[in-house]
Amino acid sequence: MIQVRKSADRGHFDHGWLDTYHTFSFADYHDPSFMGFRALRVINEDRVAPGQGFGRHGHRDMEIVTIVLEGALAHRDSMGTGAVIRPGEVQRMSAGTGVLHSEMNGSESEPVHLFQIWILPERHGITPGYEQKVFAPADGALQLVASGDGRDGSVTIHQDVDLYRGRGAARFDFRPSRYGWVQVASGAVTVNGEQLEAGDGAAIDGESHVEIGGDGEFLLFDLN
Repeated sequence: MIQVRKSADRGHFDHGWLDTYHTFSFADYHDPSFMGFRALRVINEDRVAPGQGFGRHGHRDMEIVTIVLEGALAHRDSMGTGAVIRPGEVQRMSAGTGVLHSEMNGSESEPVHLFQIWILPERHGITPGYEQKVFAPADGALQLVASGDGRDGSVTIHQDVDLYRGRGAARFDFRPSRYGWVQVASGAVTVNGEQLEAGDGAAIDGESHVEIGGDGEFLLFDLN
């Protein structure tokens, strides 16, 4: 079964400095039908105005993955990390026992467009950690960018979840009793014949595999 979550049905708030869409319930947006999917708790698509951003604030007991689609995002945290995340890079921050951080648009002239993803950790009380890696473009193939074991050069998250980036046609075979989520970043794709546009998502339950067509860019989550 594939359940499509249309872009226009997401929670949407335009704060002027921040134009944000929430796939699942988040902050002031609440939809009891979309509280998350398996261990996947948040997919926020944010566009942040030049020189603006999220001031210093705290998190705990969450695996946070940030993927920048356009622009540059400047990160600082209480672990002493200072970094700029750009397209082609993936950041993983394990909030664990508690971390403070800020995320600001790293440009005074250009907006930044990003996905921020929250994944429930396998356990509470993990020591906070940070990881950031660069991934070369991999058109026409699924590219593993985050996983529970850090294989193939992916960033390591504390949960049995694999996250792939892809563009164009691809096939993915699920192991038994696994679930999937596809989130379209740009363009258009088909997922087992279902048409998805930029911003659309799809929950995948009980499918042995997915055939993805089209030329769009997307994220694919393989979930337990």
